[in-house]
Amino acid sequence: MVSYKSKISEQIAKATNIPQEEIEKYIEIPKDMANGDYAFPCFKLAKTLKKSPIVIANEIKQEFQIEEDIISKVEVVGGYLNFFVNKLNKTKQIIEEMANNEQYGKSNFGKGTNIIVEFSSPNIAKPFHIGHLRTTGIGQALYNIYKFLGYNVIGINHLGDYGTQFGKMIEGYKKWGSEYSFKEHPIDDLLDLYVRINELCKNDENVLNECRENFKKLENGDKYCIEIWKKFKELSLQEFQRIYNMLGTTFDSWNGEAFYTDKMPEVIDILQKSGHLVESNGAKIINLEDQNISTPCMIVKSNGSTTYGTRDLAAILYRARTYDFDKCLYVVGSEQDLHFRQVFGSARYLGLDEKYIKGLEHISYGMIRLETGKMSTREGTLIKLEDLLNEAISRVDKILEEKNPDVENKEDIARKVGIGAVVFNNLATSRVKDQIFKWEEVLNFQGETGPYIQYTYVRTQSVLNKAQYMPKAEEININNLQDKYSQNIINIIYNFEETLKQVVYKNEPSILARYLIDLAKSYSLFYNENKIICNEKEIQNARIYLTYMVGKVLKQGAKLLGIEMPEKM
Repeated sequence: MVSYKSKISEQIAKATNIPQEEIEKYIEIPKDMANGDYAFPCFKLAKTLKKSPIVIANEIKQEFQIEEDIISKVEVVGGYLNFFVNKLNKTKQIIEEMANNEQYGKSNFGKGTNIIVEFSSPNIAKPFHIGHLRTTGIGQALYNIYKFLGYNVIGINHLGDYGTQFGKMIEGYKKWGSEYSFKEHPIDDLLDLYVRINELCKNDENVLNECRENFKKLENGDKYCIEIWKKFKELSLQEFQRIYNMLGTTFDSWNGEAFYTDKMPEVIDILQKSGHLVESNGAKIINLEDQNISTPCMIVKSNGSTTYGTRDLAAILYRARTYDFDKCLYVVGSEQDLHFRQVFGSARYLGLDEKYIKGLEHISYGMIRLETGKMSTREGTLIKLEDLLNEAISRVDKILEEKNPDVENKEDIARKVGIGAVVFNNLATSRVKDQIFKWEEVLNFQGETGPYIQYTYVRTQSVLNKAQYMPKAEEININNLQDKYSQNIINIIYNFEETLKQVVYKNEPSILARYLIDLAKSYSLFYNENKIICNEKEIQNARIYLTYMVGKVLKQGAKLLGIEMPEKM
């Protein structure tokens, strides 16, 4: 399809002698169709060109070569240039593209660029709780969208299967392991063990020292400690996989912290030889003040054990050599901002090519909270994600029982809508914002929610089923899709691929979630204002095909977010 943004930016670049890539970044899509299909804010160039935005706008307009089959009109409004595309041609292009491309919006935009997405990464021996929803959902959506746009994506579950907490768990197992079966509810047992040992550590420094010693033994290959650690890991992975199956989450690698145990000595050696690893109170640290990071990165503790930072640096070295990554994205909460600044700063001393250092990026996100307050693993005050998903399914089942008790495959529909509602709610707002989880918002079928998008999709399928036929693309008279409601949908559908590009530019899945809401709302307006099944065959064909296109994009977009669509509700 014609890239209108490229066509517009190309001509503006010629008129201003400013690089096309820079111009294209500033081109906007007006919310009101009366202001055109695209708009260019000339005040962005005022400082560079040393002219007023209005003067710049008029000068560009004078030089702009209108190709009527592409751009039908250019207007100056204040300091803006508004561009109106040829609606007939645009409509024709989209219909043709939709007919010829099973996966509308899919492209080779990424050209096989290697992207690592590290996400989910739960801790072994701890429950998979509602807080893990953010990293798991955001990470899976980014993984899907990058892949859809032609990137070579590697999804990594960097399991928290190492660290000082295992020293605590081992000590707890030594003291009370015989009191637990670890069979019926293994994670509950492990959590209880963890809470108990933490309480003891608060009041007894000797016990805390024993815990630290246990971890050191684990690092040094103590058979007993390794045996217990393996048991914790096996029990935990069983629960994790069950939840991943519910969410449709997949990974290409499960290499967690423990995988890098034998790779850390090389990292320490490289850092030592670089001259940046120095001793401080018996520990080994990297001073990062020259990078405006006041807190040093600890590499080796005073007792000789390694840190999260050490293992993250070993992972960077391994991933650079193994995957030759262009970007390595860490989907981890914002509370770890300092940690990643320290790790990325220290990575500069690993002797790697600069491209790997530039490719490191922390994709931070806000916390998810309950109305009752913050959760804590140590205190045992949390909600398991599996319980939350099952509760969502149960609530949807009750809604269906009230509204449509005779619907076929009610259990499957309840699963898709319930889980889809939770996933969409997680992705619908900007990832940097904290979220408060409220059932009445999550499961609202009329609000800006997952169920609303699913309901709209079901409505499109109902229309198609009622029509009992699908017109061919070449049978569509595009003149019958020029009303404002149809054109609004056409514009939104056209921007699908651009929306996906914006997601990867900003690593922000909420952009796609908002897009799907806009498309669903636009179709609802179209549906309410236009009779689709009617006596005029040409009009009917056009409206049926438009309905088909909406359904196709809603389903594809939802799939990229990790949401399944029911066919009935």
